[in-house]
Amino acid sequence: MVSIALDINQEIQKLIDRAAAAQLPDGLRDKLEELFQQLRVNANSETTFWENYQRTASYIDWITNLPWNKSSQDILDVNYTREKLDANHYGLDTIKDRIIEYISVLALQKARHPGEKMRAPVILFQGLVGTGKTTMAKSIADVMGRKLIRIPFGGLGDPLYLRGQSRIYPEAEPGIIVRGLRDVGVNNPVILLDEIDRVADSALNTIMGVLVELLDPEQNNKFTDHYIDYPFDLSQAFFVATCNNTTRIATAVMDRLELIQMPSYTDDEKINIGQKYLFPRALQDAGLTASELQISDRIWLQVVRPLGFDAGVRTLKRNIEGLCRKTAALIFEGKVKKVVVDESNIKEFMPQW
Repeated sequence: MVSIALDINQEIQKLIDRAAAAQLPDGLRDKLEELFQQLRVNANSETTFWENYQRTASYIDWITNLPWNKSSQDILDVNYTREKLDANHYGLDTIKDRIIEYISVLALQKARHPGEKMRAPVILFQGLVGTGKTTMAKSIADVMGRKLIRIPFGGLGDPLYLRGQSRIYPEAEPGIIVRGLRDVGVNNPVILLDEIDRVADSALNTIMGVLVELLDPEQNNKFTDHYIDYPFDLSQAFFVATCNNTTRIATAVMDRLELIQMPSYTDDEKINIGQKYLFPRALQDAGLTASELQISDRIWLQVVRPLGFDAGVRTLKRNIEGLCRKTAALIFEGKVKKVVVDESNIKEFMPQW
């Protein structure tokens, strides 16, 4: 019995030492003292103790690995921003200008008010499928040198997916936001809320309520996950949302968003995107060189719209990737050394309807 009691005390002390070594908010340390005291009370019942011990150990593992005070260093250089945006996106000059304006404001805030928290706007990219909403959001993280957390909202039907579940329930765990923060290891990531208009009808109101708290600068500095049960400051995160349309987004949420419309691409714009951006990347991904696969200028329109008009570039991207895969297979099998896709053979490389 003495040995068992000694083991229990040693295990409790391990948790205390682990918590003491971490940088935690003072208020959270007070909560931990209550948990440790509860473990001591349960020490007389070995079964109860070990059940509570496992839950407490899991909780401490989560809170000691959250970036309560760890931030990444921002890149706030408008020339660098323009260069990176131009490298990743064709056209869209108005949208690029808006992003550069936001970067400029953040840079001025940092220069003129050092030490103060910077507040970024919450951007909502609206546009049809394939118009570059998600990739533009990823580019914002890239140009700022920030980590990215992407949260898909398509079909989301349970607000606990965002908020987490209380520790009183078996198998409880934090929500996707806290899990993402632990993964990226900083408290100022770009958080992409993807397709916020596509949540399930049954959970629309409750999820919109969580979004209000997330996006409101007066509230998100005390965002509380049910599992962590202690406020986490999200005020330094840069939120970006996307949607196809705004009809299903609550007015209270829209009031906290700055809407940016993503335009549809013309055929000429998509040809430029295909030639300058998508084709070189697809060649690289397929292990091909530019000399091994060439696409005749005369057939690019057929590559762009084999099935008619498409607002975005996803179909174009799939078509180009398909051309590269077929060519890679032919070269790997030793049937050819290079391919030139033109009017004479396009039907062999692309489906035709």
